[in-house]
Amino acid sequence: MRPSPSSPPIPSSWNTCCRCPAGWIASAHWEEHGFGLWVAELPGEASFIGVVGLEMVSFQAHFTSAVEVAWRLARPCWGKGYATEAAQAALDYGFAQLGLDEIVALTVPANWRSRRVMERLGMTRAPEDDLDHPKLPDGPLKRHVLYRLRNPHPSLPYSRGRVRERVP
Repeated sequence: MRPSPSSPPIPSSWNTCCRCPAGWIASAHWEEHGFGLWVAELPGEASFIGVVGLEMVSFQAHFTSAVEVAWRLARPCWGKGYATEAAQAALDYGFAQLGLDEIVALTVPANWRSRRVMERLGMTRAPEDDLDHPKLPDGPLKRHVLYRLRNPHPSLPYSRGRVRERVP
């Protein structure tokens, strides 16, 4: 991966699965929070396969303020392990570099592919945490399942419970 000179840091473990082109997306989220989504590509194969990374959950709920691991990949890239590998790198970055205590993931109940990725990442679901997404209208996409993953190394000297402030 070769970020542009002004780009935020990229987890080195992403070298095996995707690389980030010079352009970045969601720069306002990066500027406000110090993290966000990376553009994912397959070097030598595809210049853009989707986005993967960390985002603040953008609505109020019983589990917020929270950071979500998120991925959106092009359909031809499904089922090849790219989402799992890149999401794992994002989780590693969130815990080791940002010092997060917990990272969540959300999807609709019928999205079994994403739910399997969440489970492969070691995330767990408690049905009582499921919710109706407050930004979506009534319909089949309103209900969401919530998966969580606690920092596996809470004894390390991270900033407890919050993202560490960016140092200028």
